[in-house]
Amino acid sequence: MNFSENDPAMQAGVTESDSITDQDASYRRQSISIIFPAYNEEDNISKAVEHGRKAMSRFFTDIEIIVVNDGSSDATASIVDKMAAQNSDVVPVHHEINRGYGAALRSGIYKASKELIFFTDSDLQFDLAEIRHLQEWIHEYDIVAGYRARRADPVHRRFNAWGWNVLVRLILGLKIKDIDCAFKLFRREVFQNIRLETVGAMINTEILTLAHRNGGRIKEVPVSHYPRLAGEQTGANFKVILKALRELFVMREKLRLRAGEIRRDAVSYKSHYNEL
Repeated sequence: MNFSENDPAMQAGVTESDSITDQDASYRRQSISIIFPAYNEEDNISKAVEHGRKAMSRFFTDIEIIVVNDGSSDATASIVDKMAAQNSDVVPVHHEINRGYGAALRSGIYKASKELIFFTDSDLQFDLAEIRHLQEWIHEYDIVAGYRARRADPVHRRFNAWGWNVLVRLILGLKIKDIDCAFKLFRREVFQNIRLETVGAMINTEILTLAHRNGGRIKEVPVSHYPRLAGEQTGANFKVILKALRELFVMREKLRLRAGEIRRDAVSYKSHYNEL
């Protein structure tokens, strides 16, 4: 399949002629799991996988592409299975019903087997060759999170994102420029030290908050963003937003209770120590 001139990979000028430095060669020895959550993405998923393989193979020698079909009602499932049958690097994961964006990401993360984990959406709104900008920092940080330098979304989605970022900062104290930007690179160890429970759109907030509270180092870098050309967005759906808000307040309560338990344990230990 060829990319059209309107696809992000072509707009960004992904070429094979870019020079590879000694540092790039060193990074190429790393392995990476690429996760594509997909819900009714029959028009995009093949291109997304092809773009991912082409872009990532320039920077990594060991790649697996995990496509999580989240209960799609279109032809996404059959397309994913066909790709997996023809390509050994494609790992299909299927949800029988639509469980939510967070559940899809969690399934992909738990399936990942490589030392680095990267996730992005299947809607072709990112140039995956920009993984290079994240890769440059992953040896110094546990998480390298992209933020959309110029977000190519409708005004109402940009407003929703701004409001969500403000709300998360006020409630959880997490200061991230673009929490839900679907362009993030992680060291595998990040997910070995946190327990994910979110099933909806709050998954990015949960990952970053728990990792930060566990001492995880986070670096933010700007990435390009392009308009969606096919398929439908679900992030601005009222039910999706309502579920994210509910999960946000549930998480705040769990963190508050956990902090109280830690304080009580510390007081108990100090009292016991003084009695010795």
